[in-house]
Amino acid sequence: MSRLSFDQNSFYYDDQKVRIISGTIHYFRVVPEYWEDRLKKLRAAGFNAVETYTCWNLHERHEGDFDFSGRLDVARFCRIAQELGLWVILRPGPYICAEWEFGGLPSWLLNYENMHLRCCDEVYLEKVRRYYSRLFAELEPCLAANGGNIIAVQIENEYGSYGNDKDYLRAIAQIYRDNGVEELLFTSDGPTDLMLNGGTLPEYLATANFGSEGRENFKILRNFRPNQPAMCMEFWNGWFDHWGGPHHVRESDDTAATMEEMLADGGSVNLYMFHGGTNLGFLNGANCGDEYQPTITSYDYDCPVNECGDLTPKYYAVKAVAEKYLGKAPDLKVGNLPKKNYGTVQLTEAAPIFENLPQPVCCAHTKTMEELGQDFGFVLYETELHGPVSEAQVLIEGLHDRAQIFVDGELKGIKERTGPRNDEVRITLADGESARLSLLVENMGRVNYGPKLRDKKGILQGVKLDYQFQFGWKMYSLPCDDLSALHYSPTKPGCCPAFLRGKFTAYEKTDTFVRLDGFHKGVVFINGFNLGRYWNDAGPQKTLYLPGPLLKEGENEIVVLELENFDKPQILLTDKMDLG
Repeated sequence: MSRLSFDQNSFYYDDQKVRIISGTIHYFRVVPEYWEDRLKKLRAAGFNAVETYTCWNLHERHEGDFDFSGRLDVARFCRIAQELGLWVILRPGPYICAEWEFGGLPSWLLNYENMHLRCCDEVYLEKVRRYYSRLFAELEPCLAANGGNIIAVQIENEYGSYGNDKDYLRAIAQIYRDNGVEELLFTSDGPTDLMLNGGTLPEYLATANFGSEGRENFKILRNFRPNQPAMCMEFWNGWFDHWGGPHHVRESDDTAATMEEMLADGGSVNLYMFHGGTNLGFLNGANCGDEYQPTITSYDYDCPVNECGDLTPKYYAVKAVAEKYLGKAPDLKVGNLPKKNYGTVQLTEAAPIFENLPQPVCCAHTKTMEELGQDFGFVLYETELHGPVSEAQVLIEGLHDRAQIFVDGELKGIKERTGPRNDEVRITLADGESARLSLLVENMGRVNYGPKLRDKKGILQGVKLDYQFQFGWKMYSLPCDDLSALHYSPTKPGCCPAFLRGKFTAYEKTDTFVRLDGFHKGVVFINGFNLGRYWNDAGPQKTLYLPGPLLKEGENEIVVLELENFDKPQILLTDKMDLG
C-alpha cells in the first residue's frame, strides 16, 4: 500500500499532511562521486524530495545487456538521498524526453521496423516489461513500501503531448504493479485540455508541467481534477540551449516569485531542474519541428545549482521560499567546490581518422547506423567513383545529421540536415579516372520530443551523383567507445579529422573546464572518458566541464577529436566556465 496518499487539497505521508517541494537531479548527468554533494545542496535548500528520470538507453544500451553500475547505479543514488532525508519521485518513462538522446529510448528499438513506439504495441511493451523487471529488481529496497524513500512513480511522461492511448498508459501502470510497485502513481502533462485529456487516467493523480502563471495553470488543473491536490511536476525555472542558439537565463526573482505563487495557492512543486548536470558523451537529444536542433553538451539549465555544482543567486532565492513553507532547512555544510586552472596542454600527437579505421561492413547500398548495430558516434561511408563523369553534384538522401565530404581524402564540403551548411560539391572525372568519395557522418543526437521520434542516423536512403544512386559501399563504424587501438604520430598541420593527444599532470583531482579556442568542432575525451561535443563555430557553449573525479593524481591523457582544423595544437584547462 502506498505511504503517500491525497485528498482534494493535500498530500499525506503515513496519514500526516505534507507539502512536497522537490527538485530534479538526474543521476546519469552527474558523476557518482558528486551525487552526495548535489543532493546535500538540495536538502540544505529546504527541499524534501528529489525527482529523477531513469535512462533506458544506457541501462540497456545493447538489447538484453543491462548495466546498473557506476553512474547508472540508481539504487545507490536513492540511498544517498534517503540518508539525507529526501524522498524520491521516480519517473522511469519508458520515454523521458529530458533533452536526452531519443528521449531515453534505446536506439536498437528502431531496428524493429513494424514496432510502434509509445502505444499499446505488444512487441514494444514486451521490451518495456523486460527493462522494468530489471530496473525494479534494483530498486525494490528503495520503494517506500519496503522502507525506502521512493514515494511516487510516474506513468510514461507528458504522454498527452504525443498520444492518447489509455490502454497503453494502463499497461505501463500494470507493469509497475506486476513488479511490486505499490507507491502512488501519477501522470504529468502540459495544462491544456488536449494534453490532459490524452495523457491522464482518471484513477491516478494528474500533475501539470509549466514555467509561469502558476495560479492560472493550477486553476486549469483543478478544474480538470477537482478531487485532487495541485502539483506542478515540472516547474521550468530555466531552459536548455541548442547549438547555434542563445544561452538561456531566467532571473532569480522571477523564479522565486512563480514558486511562491504556486505554494501560496496551496500547491506542491518540483523544480525542473534544480541541478542540470551535463549531457556527457553523445547523450544530448534534439528537437525537430521545421528544423533539426541538437542540444548542447551542457545541461546547466540556469539552475539554482549550476553545471559544476556552484550555488547561484537563484539557489538562495528558492531556498528562502522553501523555508517559508517547510521551515528552516537542515544545517548542512555546503559550498562551491574548488576549480583549478591547469594551464595550456600541448596536443603533441595525432591519429588521423583515415589512418585508424576498423574493419568495414561492405554492402551495395548505404546502411543506417542502427543497421550497423551502432548507437552513437560517426559512420564513415566510402565508395569508388569511376569516370567519365561530367561535373555531377554529390547529393545525400536522408542525411542524419551532418556530413563532411571528402574526395581522395581532401575535404570538399559539409552538409547538415537542416543547418546553415549545405555546401555544393561537384565531381568531374575523365575517362579512366577514378576517385575515392568519403562521407564522415555524425549522429548529432536523436530527436527526443514530438512526432519525429523514429530518428535513424547515418544515411537513410543513399548517395547520388545528380540523379544516379551510387552503389558499392564500405562503411566504418566509429562509436568512439574505445580509443586504445589508435596509432599516434607527431601532430602536423592539415591532419584533421584526427584524434589529437596531449598529457598533463594533476597533483589533485580538481574540477576544471576545457577551452578549445582555435578549434572548430569535435569531441573531448579525458582518460578515455567521453566528456562530450564542442562546436565553437556554432556556440553558445565555449567550455566543457571536466569534473575532478575523472582525473588521476599524476599523469592524465586528454584527446581531442577535431573534425575540421585547428589554429594551434593546444588547449586550455581553465577555472572559468563559459556557456556563452
